[in-house]
Amino acid sequence: MPLDVCVIGEINPDLILYGLPEQLKPEHETLIDGFRLTLGSSSAIFAHNLSVLGTRVGMVSKIGADALGKMCFDWLANAGVDLTQVCYSTSGTSTAFTAILAHPQHRFILTYPGTMFELSYADLNLDYVFSARHLHLSSYFLHRALRPHIVDLFRAAKAKGLSTSLDTNDDPEGKWGSDLLAMLPFVDILLPNEREATKIAGTDGLEEAITMLSQICGLVVVKRGSKGAVARNSTGEWRREGMRVKSRDTVGAGDSFDAGFIHRYLQGATPEECLEFADVAGAYSTTGEGGTEAFRNRVGLEQFFREHLKSNQR
Repeated sequence: MPLDVCVIGEINPDLILYGLPEQLKPEHETLIDGFRLTLGSSSAIFAHNLSVLGTRVGMVSKIGADALGKMCFDWLANAGVDLTQVCYSTSGTSTAFTAILAHPQHRFILTYPGTMFELSYADLNLDYVFSARHLHLSSYFLHRALRPHIVDLFRAAKAKGLSTSLDTNDDPEGKWGSDLLAMLPFVDILLPNEREATKIAGTDGLEEAITMLSQICGLVVVKRGSKGAVARNSTGEWRREGMRVKSRDTVGAGDSFDAGFIHRYLQGATPEECLEFADVAGAYSTTGEGGTEAFRNRVGLEQFFREHLKSNQR
């Protein structure tokens, strides 16, 4: 089957630790309430959940020849993601890994980049990439080997007739380089959160950032967590109030929102309809641990969307 979306990005597991105290003491054995080892990384969570929603997804990535890589591979395969273009590192580098220390109001994210840093332009089968209708990339700043060529990749995708989307995620170095601004004209849908939007735009205020970015990209969609989301392009603006649900874990909620938005976007939905569906997808993600555990419950997914989606569109 032809691809709807090609996702280029990282694959790694998340180890999420729950019930940590606010302060950790050196050399002190700290007891926690629980943990979850699950599929992590923005790209993989997006691909997994988008596939579960019914979009045909293929992923281009690099993993290590280790148990963690195999575990992530199986999680994605079980969701129906095409993984024929996932390659293995020949350098002995391990699959990337993230540990998340979860607190009620915030979380600490510790990432070993591993094979994230190794995925390069030479690893991409461009015929496969451009066979899709849409190209998505996440974690822009973690793709050190690929990053110098991302603007060329997106420019070529647009020339081939693909639509494109980007979720930059955080810049661990805090530089938010000018090369990112150079590629934004080739991005149809930019999907930052509030902090990322202001950092990308180099502004202090969110409204100023949205105004600037909407003049460069086709559409900027800013995720605001429980406060909802706002989308704006050169012709209009759409806002959505956040849903109130009993949340277990917000890890991956933004990536699930992205999946919901792109799923409906490719069906020709309006920005307002895309926002509604994305908000429901993001909210549903928080009802389970990690970014994909809720989506593995297909029955629960169908029921949640029936109850919360006014338009009843999947």
